[in-house]
Amino acid sequence: MTHLLAAITPHGYGHAAQLAPVLNALRERVPDLSLTLATTLPEYFLRERIEGEFHYVRHASDFGLVMHSALKIDLDASAARYEQLHESWSIQVTAEAQFIERQQVDLVLSDVSCLSLAGAEEAGLPAFALCSLNWADVYRHYFQARPEATHILAQMEAAYASARIFFCPQPSMPMAFLDNTTDVGPIARRGNNCREQINERLGLTSQTALILVAPGGVDTRFNIGHWPSGQGIHWLVSDNWQVEHPDVSSLSKAGMTFTDLLASCDGVLGKCGYGTVVECVVNATPLLYIPRPDWPEEQSLLDWLEQHNAAIRVESCRLETGELSGVVEQARSLTIDACENNGAGQAADILLANLHNRKTAHGG
Repeated sequence: MTHLLAAITPHGYGHAAQLAPVLNALRERVPDLSLTLATTLPEYFLRERIEGEFHYVRHASDFGLVMHSALKIDLDASAARYEQLHESWSIQVTAEAQFIERQQVDLVLSDVSCLSLAGAEEAGLPAFALCSLNWADVYRHYFQARPEATHILAQMEAAYASARIFFCPQPSMPMAFLDNTTDVGPIARRGNNCREQINERLGLTSQTALILVAPGGVDTRFNIGHWPSGQGIHWLVSDNWQVEHPDVSSLSKAGMTFTDLLASCDGVLGKCGYGTVVECVVNATPLLYIPRPDWPEEQSLLDWLEQHNAAIRVESCRLETGELSGVVEQARSLTIDACENNGAGQAADILLANLHNRKTAHGG
């Protein structure tokens, strides 16, 4: 029986959402696959996304970036944490290798911790990476002028280069420093359009626009309670927001899975994150996106979103006033060029071939 360790960055929920379909596709091909997940993301979220049994270990080998909110990075705190991690890099790598060895696994799949990859290399285990970004290029974008950046980047780049394959699901940011990348198709879940049931449940007419508000895994709240009513728009928001507004309902009241809600709405209001962008295109739902011009992954995501005619820009000032009827009407007029969500199966097939090659090499 093959035992895989999946190391998942706890920087929001997008990395787990990206990796889960690959793990599910691999399980379809290897039904007796034993799976351990190492992350500090909530276990309930992982069990919603990942099929079958797995062992959950509360352990994170990276942090991504320190965030003030879903849209604002704490640059000083992020730089300090990277400096602290990398000034004792060899000690950290050895500790990670020992952690991996204790799990008694056969291979490691990282989204997208470089420390997990370096630890796997020291432990003598094959490792693979999968992500639409890498933290070395993100670090370079924000911190390359800092005096410690040269040696930090050298360590990060070497770790990413140690992966047997770095899977880059479409659309991924350019990764010019790597020569081990393999492109695969988009990774996203396809939902069911349940609009009639939602309208009936929420008492909406077919003329009312339904917009899913999803700013990201880090809990950022818009001042939606003060937005004007009577715009012909109904907003679906997280239960945690506890908004009192005649044109707002909680996600639980709609009574559908998140992906079914996304596939049923006239648009999603949120940031350009990989999972949101790809699920919108796969499900032919426009993204009313809030610009993050300093986020290094944004341009590749936005270019792809615009190629599929699924992007409507929302200036941050509109989030203050809530005057959004114009952009919502724009979104409803789009004809989106939807695409297939075939990246998970492609990555799983390549991983399976590597597993077979490893067994053959070891006489299995």
